[in-house]
Amino acid sequence: MCGIWALFGSDDCLSVQCLSAMKIAHRGPDAFRFENVNGYTNCCFGFHRLAVVDPLFGMQPIRVRKYPYLWLCYNGEIYNHRALQQRFEFEYQTNVDGEVILHLYDKAGIEQTVCMLDGVFAFILLDTANKKVFLGRDTYGVRPLFKAMTDDGFLAVCSEAKGLVSLKHSTTPFLKVEPFLPGHYEVLDLKPNGKVASVEMVKYHHCRDEPLHALYDSVEKLFPGFELETVKNNLRILFDNAVRKRLMTDRRIGCLLSGGLDSSLVAACLLKQLKEAQVQYPLQTFAIGMEDSPDLLAARKVANYIGSEHHEVLFNSEEGIQALDEVIFSLETYDITTVRASVGMYLISKYIRKNTDSVVIFSGEGSDELTQGYIYFHKAPSPEKAEEESERLLKELYLFDVLRADRTTAAHGLELRVPFLDHRFSSYYLSLPPEMRIPKNGIEKHLLRETFEDSNLLPKEILWRPKEAFSDGITSVKNSWFKILQDYVEHQVDDAMMAMAAQKFPFNTPKTKEGYYYRQIFERHYPGRADWLTHYWMPRWTNATDPSARTLTHYKSAAKA
Repeated sequence: MCGIWALFGSDDCLSVQCLSAMKIAHRGPDAFRFENVNGYTNCCFGFHRLAVVDPLFGMQPIRVRKYPYLWLCYNGEIYNHRALQQRFEFEYQTNVDGEVILHLYDKAGIEQTVCMLDGVFAFILLDTANKKVFLGRDTYGVRPLFKAMTDDGFLAVCSEAKGLVSLKHSTTPFLKVEPFLPGHYEVLDLKPNGKVASVEMVKYHHCRDEPLHALYDSVEKLFPGFELETVKNNLRILFDNAVRKRLMTDRRIGCLLSGGLDSSLVAACLLKQLKEAQVQYPLQTFAIGMEDSPDLLAARKVANYIGSEHHEVLFNSEEGIQALDEVIFSLETYDITTVRASVGMYLISKYIRKNTDSVVIFSGEGSDELTQGYIYFHKAPSPEKAEEESERLLKELYLFDVLRADRTTAAHGLELRVPFLDHRFSSYYLSLPPEMRIPKNGIEKHLLRETFEDSNLLPKEILWRPKEAFSDGITSVKNSWFKILQDYVEHQVDDAMMAMAAQKFPFNTPKTKEGYYYRQIFERHYPGRADWLTHYWMPRWTNATDPSARTLTHYKSAAKA
């Protein structure tokens, strides 16, 4: 996890412009480099490093003797870099996993390169020999990337939007900044004056398709057919592999543990793998909540069962409310459910950074979207509609859960790893017949639960624990986090302000006082940037007016039972 930043064709003083790069310094607390491009006085790279692999030669932009005309700035982890090195006999100059991008590009061009990368990434690749610039981002947008481009060819790219909003350009007083789409790469021509022109934007991978790199990985052969036992066996193989490949690091590994199904499965599988790899330190697991939180109790149960070194972080409503401003600044969004869920994750990341030496943090993000884990999937009109919704959620992860997971951890210099969004695991899961993936017997994620039923990885009551949204589970059932927030906001936003909401915020007009309050904070930090969020996250197939699972009838009836 690092921070990348680059400018092409800047007509303002670079030493002034580069101050913007310092706004993402939190992403790479270990080192910083700012480098001009030879022969292009108005082009430069900025890089903030979190040293996770190759502490000696890991600085960027990466340049190797064999390709003096290539410059690479990237943020991510390429898990198959060694397998590709052996397969194609690449001669690496460093131990940096990203170096494989240079060799693949030289061998096969940009399209093959991005398709062959098994991992999470956002990159800027400059080829001064062929006068090209390439941008690329992983399938689900696990690693963030933003860009700004003007009509006259000035291009600015950064891991977070906050590193671009203050840039100056003569022809454009207000620089339009937008997220770079996941699963895409862009080709741009580099002109002699350092400006660029976009040639094409290409979607290179759909989450349903088995990735090209599957041809070269070491996963044991999967069994064909959709018999339940066959599918369960294949899922166990792929999930095990998804966790194992993510052990690639020179830093200590930890795991977020809410006590829900997803994070518990990740923690249990991770601890088993660390033992097999004979890692010499105990796995640290981390849970956060208020007094009487169901998540804390469930997480404690899991930690005792698997034998992790468990840390519990308690916070009160005042600390949570006080964190809202810095959380929204870190997130760069005002989406209601994202802000709610981010407070706990932000505070626990702060604790991890301050009190432990765990840096690479595993988590259960992506499972709800992939395995139809949200409560509202019980209301899906058909398996096919549920499948469509699952794919829509995966496509939009970069606006919501993946954004939350990246920004809240990166704000404190941690690197997040998410096995559920592994290319092989997710594409296989999505290839299964729609009727296999829907909730069954009133229980969501039924297939995932029964896949691990006989594995003894988790206690049965955790394996079959109903869905609890992170922002709800951290507080007691008697007083949900969303109720605490709404009660607080009631005194901050009055009815007269709400009456003028549509005039003040014509785009994505907030419908509630809570939404208004978050939007106010967002506009203070990022005025005029509301279009970064295309729409609010809300459950489907229900007339809910609040995104909390605790407001849904399915949850209420389960709570009474």
